[in-house]
Amino acid sequence: MVSAETTKKVQELIKNKPIFIASKSYCPYCTKTKNLINSITKEAYIIELDETEDGSEIQAALAELTGQRTVPNVFIGGEHIGGNSDVQALNSQDALVPKIKAVL
Repeated sequence: MVSAETTKKVQELIKNKPIFIASKSYCPYCTKTKNLINSITKEAYIIELDETEDGSEIQAALAELTGQRTVPNVFIGGEHIGGNSDVQALNSQDALVPKIKAVL
């Protein structure tokens, strides 16, 4: 069970950070996503769940909120984008850059 405090913390991050990425430092899909987004902007707020004390609880809260348990878990402008394949698909449709620029 995820604490109300952690759920609130995650909701605040989603709401207040234009680009929020929940990641794990060793995950190759996370690295692809972070590299792509960093090539567009350095403004992304990234939490490495494996390096954060409450990382597993944050991941559980994200799973409850989005239905997605895997990382990366990406939000742009408060909208849940999804994981690496979703970010790459947006990029291949030339929709990622405008979406990011719209929230910065």
